[in-house]
Amino acid sequence: MSKIVTLGEIMLRLKSPGNERFFQSPLLEATFGGGESNVASALALLGKEASFVTALPDNPLGRSARDTVRARGVDTSQIVFQGERLGVYYLETGANQRPSNVVYDRAGSSIAEAGPEDFDWDGVFAGASWFHITGITPALSESSAALSMRAVEEAKKRGLTVSCDLNYRKKLWKYGKRAPEVMNELVKFVDVAIANEEDCQKSLGIESDADVSKADLGLDRYEDISKKVLDKFPEMKMIAITMRESHSADHNSWSAVLNDRKDFVVSQKYEIKNIIDRVGGGDSFAAGLIYGLTSYEYHEEALRFAVATSCLKHSIPGDVALVSEAEVLNLLKGDGSGRVQR
Repeated sequence: MSKIVTLGEIMLRLKSPGNERFFQSPLLEATFGGGESNVASALALLGKEASFVTALPDNPLGRSARDTVRARGVDTSQIVFQGERLGVYYLETGANQRPSNVVYDRAGSSIAEAGPEDFDWDGVFAGASWFHITGITPALSESSAALSMRAVEEAKKRGLTVSCDLNYRKKLWKYGKRAPEVMNELVKFVDVAIANEEDCQKSLGIESDADVSKADLGLDRYEDISKKVLDKFPEMKMIAITMRESHSADHNSWSAVLNDRKDFVVSQKYEIKNIIDRVGGGDSFAAGLIYGLTSYEYHEEALRFAVATSCLKHSIPGDVALVSEAEVLNLLKGDGSGRVQR
C-alpha cells in the first residue's frame, strides 16, 4: 500500500481544564487538531504511510503545528507556509446532561485563504494511492471550496481512491453558499463516503423521514439513507455511516454500518461510559476505516476495525487517536476490561 494523503486545516486547540466551563479558572490547555490532520496522524500511528497537506503561517505557531504532526510519523513536506494566522478552536468539555461546546476562531486562517494554485499537485500526490478530505475544508471559504474541488479532481485524474468524511458543521458555511451546493459537486469524485445521519441530510440534501435528533434511528433508517446516497451518486463505491446514541455527554453507544452496494454490513456496538474526550471520534473512525479497507479483504473486517479504533479514541485526551494496531486488535479480540497490562 502506498501513501495516503489528506488535505485540510490544523488548528490550535484551547481547552478548559477537565470539565470546567470556559475561564472558570484562568487556564486553557493548548494542543493542535483538525479533521484531516487527525486522520493522517492516526494512520501513521497505525503503521500506514501518511501525508498531510495544508497551509500554515510561517511563525512559531505554524511551525509547531507542523512539527507536532511530523513527530507522529506523518510526511509534512507538501505543507505550504503562507498567510497570516493559524485557526483556533476553543473546547469546553461537557459532562452528564451538559453538552460539550466548541467556539471557532478560524476566519482568515492560512488554509481558508489558500487556493488551488498554491499547491504543487504532482508533488502532493507523488507515490500516493489514496486521498482523504472532509466537508469541513470546503465550508471555510469560497477559495477553500475551490481548493477542495481541485484536490479531488487531481486525485481522480491520477487514479487515486478518494474518501470524504462529509462532516457537516452548522457553525461554518458562512460565505454565501449552502453545503449541498458545494458538496453535491465534490462528492461526484468520491469513492468512499463517511458520514453520520445528519451529514447525509444537511450536507447532501438527502431527504429522509428519519429524525436526526433521535438517539437511535433504527437500522432500517440507516439502510434507507445509505441507499439514497448511493442512488444519487452512482460512481460512489460505498458509504459508511456512524451511529452514536448519546445517552449523556459522557455515556455514548457507538457503532456503524457500511453499504457497498452488495451488502449492508452492521458493526459491533460499544457502550462507552465515562468518556474522556469524544472530539476527533469521527476522524479516528475514518482513519480506522481507511486502514481496514487497505489492509483487509472483507469490508466487515474494515468496519469492525474502524469502530474499535474510534472506541479507544474516546479514552484519550486531545484530537488524535494515539493507538497502535495491536491495541485495536486486542479490543477486537474482546480485551476491553481495562486491566493493567504487565
